[in-house]
Amino acid sequence: MQSNNIVGLRPMTRELCHELYKSWENDDSIYMDMSIFKEYVYNEESVDHYFDSKQGTSRRIFAIMLEDRPIGKLQLKQINMDKRECTLSIHMQNDNFKGKGYGTEAEKLAIKYAFDELGMVAVNADTVVKNTRSQHILEKIGFQFLKEEGYFRYYRLEKS
Repeated sequence: MQSNNIVGLRPMTRELCHELYKSWENDDSIYMDMSIFKEYVYNEESVDHYFDSKQGTSRRIFAIMLEDRPIGKLQLKQINMDKRECTLSIHMQNDNFKGKGYGTEAEKLAIKYAFDELGMVAVNADTVVKNTRSQHILEKIGFQFLKEEGYFRYYRLEKS
């Protein structure tokens, strides 16, 4: 899947996962409890374990591609074919790729895929309370705020 610009989604492979994580930086905006925040250090075995743990029928994981290089990851997870809904999750590789619209484009592509290819009627999302950038993007592309509970804000987009 690709948008009109140079951002696209490609099913995540083990090779793309390793390429993505070799330049990964943890984002402190997704940690409400900064005592658990750690700088990321690439480890081949850990990336293999992560990739293997994300395989299954209730999840689709994509590499966000800028031309031929992965710059983030996006998941449609908790896919429920009976309810026809899923949950969107996105993380960009590092600050070099934030604030440029790449994540927004990737989210739009994923939502189109969820509705058109998977037959979903709703896509859910959540963010930690302090991640206002993510909240702004979700609202900009049409997600409706549902509630704030604990450290999280919950959103939903229903197929029109």
